[in-house]
Amino acid sequence: MKAIFVGASSTAIMTAQFLLKRNHDVIIIERDKDKIDEICNDLDCGFLHGDGSKPSLLRETNPEDTDVLYCLTGHDQTNIIASLVGRSLGFDKVVTKIQDPSYEHICIELGLEATITPSRTIGRHLADMFEGRDLFELSTMFRYDASPFSFVAQEKDVGEVSGLALPKDSRIMCIYRNEKLIIPQEDQLIEEEDEVIIITHRKNLETLRKQLSTPIDDIE
Repeated sequence: MKAIFVGASSTAIMTAQFLLKRNHDVIIIERDKDKIDEICNDLDCGFLHGDGSKPSLLRETNPEDTDVLYCLTGHDQTNIIASLVGRSLGFDKVVTKIQDPSYEHICIELGLEATITPSRTIGRHLADMFEGRDLFELSTMFRYDASPFSFVAQEKDVGEVSGLALPKDSRIMCIYRNEKLIIPQEDQLIEEEDEVIIITHRKNLETLRKQLSTPIDDIE
């Protein structure tokens, strides 16, 4: 399998090391030439010098032959732009790192489904450890063809959950509203700006993205 990294951050380097040990192909795009010179002897992978948010540079990595594009620079805006460009070029899966949680809503509205916020993930992990909880990754619960999908409700989505026309093999799991969890019943109302989490068959992801994601032109 093949992974492309935009940004040679510590997270990118650590992930790349694991992937290389597992015999996967890795290419790192980094705009800082000194950074490339610093790490190239320690990582047996390909390097591209330049701005990873530029379509021309991302196109050089052959998106159609890549399994995952990781956008892991130290700048949230760069990661978001690179993710959108990567998605438009046809990368099968795009992972977006953000440090500022206030960008999370924007990422969801833009249809960037695999968004990670390391500081919050680590913080929650440490808090759970403090309380003695047995931790495991949520991703291990989604097997075979099951996949999660989330969207931020717009005016057109407001109403009872039963009125939301979802594809076959799709169900609303939960709703987040004002930092509170709601487990919906059929008569539960969806309100504007709710974050709605759906479990679905992965074949439905593109349909849901077109139906429920907010077009870029509508984001202020």
